[in-house]
Parts: sequence; structure tokens; C-alpha cells
Amino acid sequence: MSHNHFAERIIELKNEDLELRDQLIKRGELGEGYHKEMEQLHSRNAKKLNDIMDIIGYPGIDKVGKEASEAAWLIIQHAIGQPELMRKCVRLLKDAVDEQKADPKNLAYLSDRIAVFEGKPQLYGTQFDWNENGEMVPNFIDNITKVNERRKSVGLNTLEEQTAIIREQVKRENQSPPEDFSKRKNELEIWKKKVGWIK
Repeated sequence: MSHNHFAERIIELKNEDLELRDQLIKRGELGEGYHKEMEQLHSRNAKKLNDIMDIIGYPGIDKVGKEASEAAWLIIQHAIGQPELMRKCVRLLKDAVDEQKADPKNLAYLSDRIAVFEGKPQLYGTQFDWNENGEMVPNFIDNITKVNERRKSVGLNTLEEQTAIIREQVKRENQSPPEDFSKRKNELEIWKKKVGWIK
């Protein structure tokens, strides 16, 4: 069953997200912590998407089409202040992937993002952050020798290729490493506790 109205709304929410990101890049405000404006937009979009999911279930390709399904995943991926919603969505997304109604790459990204916020190792190496040397690197991976095999199994490029892409992207967007790595790490841990990722 097609839900065109919901598909259009989901795509609009994604576009609002990307427009704000572009504005923050242009203003040189992306990269130093979680920008307040972005946090508020992500939270609003997550709530609106959750309301849609209460009506139609997970917005898989069969319900809203490929573009809106991808847009829904992006909104979920950015709902980092809503741990319970992200955990609920990763279960729904797994079912959709099992039924071939969603992209397995999206499940890899969402699973990794949740693992990183919970302080666990990621499986696919999709999540990156600055290290203490000011380099953009993958967050901790459970098994570095198996990561490329896993990435290939869901249609991702190699970790080495992705690292080069991510580093080029942050350069293009004029993102720079935190001035005080320890302070940023500490602030992130406080934030994760505050929103409920860790106890």
C-alpha cells in the first residue's frame, strides 16, 4: 500500500535537515559539539517521523518508495537525542531489511551509530570521529580483520576507501578537530548520560 502524502512529508523533513546543515557549514558552525539549532531540528523531525510510523509502521520502500525510505533513515540516523526511538527503529529496520523492504547499508549505519553511543564497538566501521591527534578516524571496531568482509556483505566500500572519503568531506566542509580533545570527550559523555544512551 502506497502512502504518497507521508512520503512527501518525510522527504520535506529530510530536506529541512540538509538545508540547516548547509547553512551551518557556510557559517563555519559545524563540528564543534552538537549545534543547538541542529539538535532542536533533529528532535522535532524525529517526533514527526515517529507520529507517521505510529500510523503506517516503518517507512519501508514498499510503503513510501525508495527516496522517502532513505529520507526516513536519515532522520532516524540524526535522532541522536532520542535513544529509545533509535533503538525501536533499528529493530523495525532489521525486519524491513529481512523482508527486502529497506537497504541493508542503512541497517549497518544505524546499528553502528547506536553501538558507538552506547560505548560498544561497531561492526561495520561506519561511524567516525576525531582522535587525540586531530585525525578523523573510525570509532572503535570490534574486529578490524573482519570489517571489510562485513562491509562488502551489505554493499559498502572498504574501510580504507571510506576513511579517505570522510577525511576529504570534513576538509571540504572546513571542519576542524576540537581544540581541547579531553574536554570534548568529557562533554560527550555527559551528554550521553543526560539523554539516556549510557547510565
